[in-house]
Amino acid sequence: MKGKERSYLKGLANPLKAKIQVGKAGLSPEFFDQLEVLLDHEELVKINVLKNAPVEAREIKEEILETTGAEFVSQLGKKLVIYRPSKDDPKIELPQ
Repeated sequence: MKGKERSYLKGLANPLKAKIQVGKAGLSPEFFDQLEVLLDHEELVKINVLKNAPVEAREIKEEILETTGAEFVSQLGKKLVIYRPSKDDPKIELPQ
């Protein structure tokens, strides 16, 4: 992902609320099932890592990206933003 594309996605993600949370169960199969659905529908997803989670946001970033095939957009504290274009109906058009 190019810098211009990442900056554009950061701007889109800024007002978004976290759609999914990592809690005390950590990265469970149910978490990944729900994340797949969100990525297919939303494309840009903000993830919140709760205080009671057994992992830190920086520790799980790579596992989330590898499992979902998504691109890393940003991390601020306990929040991660990832992006994966929808296969069926892409909504976000990245700048060239």
